[in-house]
Amino acid sequence: MKKMIFAILALSAASVFSWAESSPFKSNSPSEYVVVEGDTLWGISDTFLDAPWMWPEIWHANPEIDNPHLIFPGDVVRMVYIDGQPRLTVDRTVRLAPSGDAKLEPTIRVLPIEAAIPAISLDKIASYLSRSTIVMPEDVEAAPYIVGGSEKRLVMGIGDTGYARGDFPSDIHNFSVFREGESFIDESGEDEDLLGVHAVGVGAVAIDKVQGDIARLRVTRSDKELRAGDILLPSKERSVDSIFYPSAPDFPIEAEMIAVEGGVSQIGTLDVAIVNKGRRDGVQVGNVFEGFVRGEQIADHVTGESIQLMDESAGLVMVFRTFEKLSFVIVVESTRPMAVGDILRNP
Repeated sequence: MKKMIFAILALSAASVFSWAESSPFKSNSPSEYVVVEGDTLWGISDTFLDAPWMWPEIWHANPEIDNPHLIFPGDVVRMVYIDGQPRLTVDRTVRLAPSGDAKLEPTIRVLPIEAAIPAISLDKIASYLSRSTIVMPEDVEAAPYIVGGSEKRLVMGIGDTGYARGDFPSDIHNFSVFREGESFIDESGEDEDLLGVHAVGVGAVAIDKVQGDIARLRVTRSDKELRAGDILLPSKERSVDSIFYPSAPDFPIEAEMIAVEGGVSQIGTLDVAIVNKGRRDGVQVGNVFEGFVRGEQIADHVTGESIQLMDESAGLVMVFRTFEKLSFVIVVESTRPMAVGDILRNP
């Protein structure tokens, strides 16, 4: 009998140990969490999970809730067991009473989609949602461009009047201003593949008057001085792009960081980088990659050989905007500085 009890206890302990090893949940994960204004999906996921990007894999959608993947302040995220497996659910029927105690009552809340919590803090990526983009040479060639400011000035700032030349559609009056930057070329194949041209956002203008191919404009936003030669592209609203969810790519993929925004040489938490994979490669907004610093080459002084050290894990990045051949990523976790040329792989 003692042997049987011992065997059962040992089996139970082994099962708990096995579950702890394989479970995506943290050992100190709470049973529930009330979403508050200012929360992000990444932060909430990190509260429950060792790997926040695994959220979709352990999510259990409540069929009674329209669009359960959108999470709003006041929602209660719970860890529950379904068929013996831990899952996360959202409950919109629980409201906290003033005393802080949970009070069950049916509620109907009508909220705009923009009120849903974002994946990461919007202020960290807001400028990159509309003020930096990827274009192709033909886009640059076809775009109107600034010829100068009033009184023959070559640079302009907010409030200044200037002039541009090109084809101006009659129904478009607001343009974002970009400065042509680096051209990205993939030289890994037999033929060079132009991935895109980095167009750096410098400001915005409103068209006052068009005469032939000349337009008079007013500078409405100036992140940098606007110069002759800067190109104009129609302004686009990108607010909905902030609502996305972290997920691991569902197929093996490897990418390389080929540029970094902001003129910094080392890439750390909340820095934005450009990677050489895009929609044609299956990359989606919300995809999470693990970043690796390339291993160094060192000399083996015993044999005289040159050896390649292993790549070292350096953190996590998340895709927040995709183009056909390139993507923008933001560093959400960093354990060591990364740099252009470092590698991104499936987490």
